[in-house]
Amino acid sequence: MDTRMAAERFVRVWERSWAAHDADALVELYAGDCVHRSMPFREPHRGRDELAAYLRWSFAEERVADVRFSAPLVGPDGVAVAEFRVLSEEGGAHATLAGCVFVRFDGEGRVVESRDYWHTSEGQQEPAGRLFFL
Repeated sequence: MDTRMAAERFVRVWERSWAAHDADALVELYAGDCVHRSMPFREPHRGRDELAAYLRWSFAEERVADVRFSAPLVGPDGVAVAEFRVLSEEGGAHATLAGCVFVRFDGEGRVVESRDYWHTSEGQQEPAGRLFFL
């Protein structure tokens, strides 16, 4: 699968599935031996089982109001990047999570490696300016 098609599918599925807390649909995007880094200093989640456990843990207390991903920027060698913004409520408090994801795909369009960088802020708000690649 072409990287652009894989990246566009990735952001569409993440946008829809994060909002629905559908960890199974998200895990389907990843290769069996994938490596996902959810934060720079956390141990990576290796393989689909670890990724699924992390996603279920992340979704457990979160109520999502809105999820948006930018159109992906596609580079060489199966790599893409996209920004995201999530409005949510956790423990009764509104929050905004904004960040970006770097993804590398295999030839079949499955994610072999992904890395997130994100920040949370109190309240529901839009990041300064629009999502960069929209």
